[in-house]
Amino acid sequence: MWRRVRPPRRAIPLLPGCEPVLAEASVTPIGSAPPHRPVVRADSQTDPVALPTEPVGNSGSVDHVTRPFREQVDEEILDRAAELFAQHGFAQTSLKALAEAVGLSKAGLLHHYPSKEAIHEAALDMGRAQARRVLDDVSRLPAGPGRDMRALELLTDVALERAGLVSLALRPITVPGEIEEALDVDDVLIHEIFALDPADQDSERLIRVIGALSTLAVLSLTANHHGDKTTWRPRIIATCFDALGHSRTGTSSPGSDQLED
Repeated sequence: MWRRVRPPRRAIPLLPGCEPVLAEASVTPIGSAPPHRPVVRADSQTDPVALPTEPVGNSGSVDHVTRPFREQVDEEILDRAAELFAQHGFAQTSLKALAEAVGLSKAGLLHHYPSKEAIHEAALDMGRAQARRVLDDVSRLPAGPGRDMRALELLTDVALERAGLVSLALRPITVPGEIEEALDVDDVLIHEIFALDPADQDSERLIRVIGALSTLAVLSLTANHHGDKTTWRPRIIATCFDALGHSRTGTSSPGSDQLED
């Protein structure tokens, strides 16, 4: 019976200068996680990028880098919530309505703030801080048209950036007599900013200031809804300045730049 014999295999000759390249294999014991190896994808703009957890330079960790962004998100949440509180009052504003206004689920909103009361109080605190910054800026100026103009410029800038917050801060003025936890006139430092006498509650000056601030709140909300802050800003300032009884001819504040953070 014939038996088939296979011929011996011949080695394939390599080209001169070429040597076989062996791939290094790694063996992972059963039950243990594979070692983490970073993957670099240089030619794609859409691939996900994992942020490092190691300290970055001298600035600390990535958490330090992202903290300002988180603060900005919180400020936007508070501003939209403040607008609802200003429109409907605290009692008539539901947590569901707040979540819808900021584009989050109720659970997502509660991840930022534990309750409706916490959101309301945080918005009030933010309003107090903004009022303090305006006062710190205008305190260097003497009472008069220049100080009034500077105050209106700063308040308008805040209102155009955080219209809901300003509306909530001015709610005791625009909706007088409503009893609820809110910023009062002392909180928003109206007397200090506009150099008013707190004992004089019936002066023409106080009436004009209240009228100017009420106008500022309404116009800033309208400007935000129209989406044209640049065009509206000088007109809002001019309208409120007129409400204070000043002539705009040759009047300018010593510092016309916007309030810095």
